[in-house]
Amino acid sequence: MEDRKNEQFSAGFQFMNIKNDRTAIPLMMMYPAHTEEKAEQIGPYQLKIAKDAPLANGKFPLVIISHGDGSTPFAYRTIAQFLARNGFIAVIPQHPFNNREDNTLSGTEENLRNRPQHIHTVIDWILKESSYSSSIKSNAICLIGHSMGGYTALAAGGGVPASFPHESSDQKPHELHIVHDDRVQSIILLAPAAGWFREKGALQKVDIPIFMLTGEKDTITPFFHAEFVVKRISDQNKIRHKVVKNGGHFSFLSPFPDHMQNEAFPPSQIRLGLIGRSIIKNCKQIS
Repeated sequence: MEDRKNEQFSAGFQFMNIKNDRTAIPLMMMYPAHTEEKAEQIGPYQLKIAKDAPLANGKFPLVIISHGDGSTPFAYRTIAQFLARNGFIAVIPQHPFNNREDNTLSGTEENLRNRPQHIHTVIDWILKESSYSSSIKSNAICLIGHSMGGYTALAAGGGVPASFPHESSDQKPHELHIVHDDRVQSIILLAPAAGWFREKGALQKVDIPIFMLTGEKDTITPFFHAEFVVKRISDQNKIRHKVVKNGGHFSFLSPFPDHMQNEAFPPSQIRLGLIGRSIIKNCKQIS
């Protein structure tokens, strides 16, 4: 993006479905546009976007954001919006059967296998079939993964996960053979769930730059998850880790609307502030 670093964009927005075998994968897309943004009500969320605007001319880096277990693309809308305004095409798939609307595969080996395949399918579609394909900057694809999305990014990036006994029908752990997508050139991990990479050598083949942010007070994916990543990456020069002071597991989400906030639902209490700006600052370094 060096040649366009001073260009200003609005955040174009589209929501669409693509197919993975017989399963639909909903996609939230934000991208650089020049159409004026307007406040749009989409479900319970109000977004300032340029809905269905034409993509700006040029070539842009592609960022794919993988959401957490049982979550939604809307929980990462603020990051995607900022990326679009700064010259990135940001795509957030809703992982089938592991999202807020349908979480039936949570905690299963099938889900561990499916999630990285969803990313592969999205990249295939973006690069080969979509109207965006000619506008993707070559060798500039980054995965951002939060929580279970961190697992997804590491698996797609070359990691070899091992399931836990409770996740399989025979109640035994299994090494999972995930197809590595070498089109991914960098990874940003936000409070990653990395327990599936506990075996020695599990991340040996992950040989791309990684930036990892974890929360000091995260009780969902505590510090040992980050240690799995740091200790199992072969080239220590390719990983950078920052612990966010006072940060928790849900500190990386976009704010929930006021009417959706509930003290019994911790993610809804988060306000994306300094932590969010730290994420955004490092997203700009991936192109």
